[in-house]
Amino acid sequence: MTESVKKELLSWVQSIAFALAIVFVCYQFLFVPTKVQGESMLPTFEDQDRVIVSKISSIDRFEMIVFNAPDTGDYYIKRVIGVPGDRIEMIEDVLYVNGEAYEEPYVTYVEGDPVTERLTENFTLQQLTGQETVPENAFFVLGDHRLKSNDSRGFGFIQEKDIIGIVKFRIFPFDSIGIPK
Repeated sequence: MTESVKKELLSWVQSIAFALAIVFVCYQFLFVPTKVQGESMLPTFEDQDRVIVSKISSIDRFEMIVFNAPDTGDYYIKRVIGVPGDRIEMIEDVLYVNGEAYEEPYVTYVEGDPVTERLTENFTLQQLTGQETVPENAFFVLGDHRLKSNDSRGFGFIQEKDIIGIVKFRIFPFDSIGIPK
């Protein structure tokens, strides 16, 4: 090989190594692509949707998070309903956080669901978890498809250390690309 070919080859190897290092840093510390599994977030997300998750954003109420599931070796995507210090209760399909009623337009009947009196059963945080408020470094999460969601009603609070990140952008299917609501 001539010297110029060696230099060109070395330049390509360096460029590829630099690009891989940037991808590694972004993947480890900034964001990660994730696939939605199951129908617990219908109609917001469908099974096999692909999303981008931010690992550096702060978590606010009603944001969708990805976390290590406490009851399986997998991960879940759910909506944050309660942040530390919140009192949560559900009465007649109305969510109350710290005594204030909130509309939840993302919770609707999904075609094929059994017709029931309510989309979400009545509960208080005390009834479900034995605690009056969401503890420090923990979150109370619910799926948007309440009739089929395995969430904090069953497995309790999500610890902050188990959270991978916040869903920021849907990248697939292509006709639904954008910021999820």
